[in-house]
Amino acid sequence: MTKTVIYEWLGRQPYQPVWDYQKELLARRVNGEIGDRLLFVEHEPTYTLGKAGDENHLLADDRELRAKHAEYVPIDRGGDITFHGPGQLVGYPILDLHNYKKDVHWYLRQLEETILRTLSEYDISGVRNEEYTGVWVGDEKVAAIGVKVSRWVTMHGFALNVTTNLDWFGRIIPCGIFHKGVCSLKTLLSEAPPIEEVRKIYTEKFAEVFGCEITEAASTSQKFTADQPVTNEVVL
Repeated sequence: MTKTVIYEWLGRQPYQPVWDYQKELLARRVNGEIGDRLLFVEHEPTYTLGKAGDENHLLADDRELRAKHAEYVPIDRGGDITFHGPGQLVGYPILDLHNYKKDVHWYLRQLEETILRTLSEYDISGVRNEEYTGVWVGDEKVAAIGVKVSRWVTMHGFALNVTTNLDWFGRIIPCGIFHKGVCSLKTLLSEAPPIEEVRKIYTEKFAEVFGCEITEAASTSQKFTADQPVTNEVVL
């Protein structure tokens, strides 16, 4: 039987409402009320710290965060500190791994593979790093990955820098890694692709890697439709 994943594009949103929405969907997926989902979003500027992260890796104080209109949110995923913001494609798969493979390490490698295949469409040679989760180009990270798995249902996911202003990363020690940098598709290519195009390609690669069919949601949560019209370019 073909596995089906329903995707939603939430537009540009603050972090907290989308995190709350993920938790709602995870609970409903655990209870068998809904099928697998794949959320896409572009966040307002937010620094998030994983549950095992070091708060000292955030270099900006409260006053600087307020001045930059940025938030700081400790969350329940794995990993250390990272940045979410405009120009970044963020994806949150809500998948029941009973239908795939009950192995968190396998799942992380699959997420890396979806990004590696997306980069290859732009002739970018991304690589894995044996020490650190994520996707790299040389010694610079282009995509961060951090997840939570509850009863084998996933939440959180990846953040791929497309046209992200990398100055934001100067106020943290990204993922707690002192000796490596950060890059984006904009810094790697002569001209950055539109984030909508990257999202379309990524969705195709996700379907390939996870062996699923992806369709658009019939409607998107009313939490997001008022201020952020939803566009659904991808139907596989």
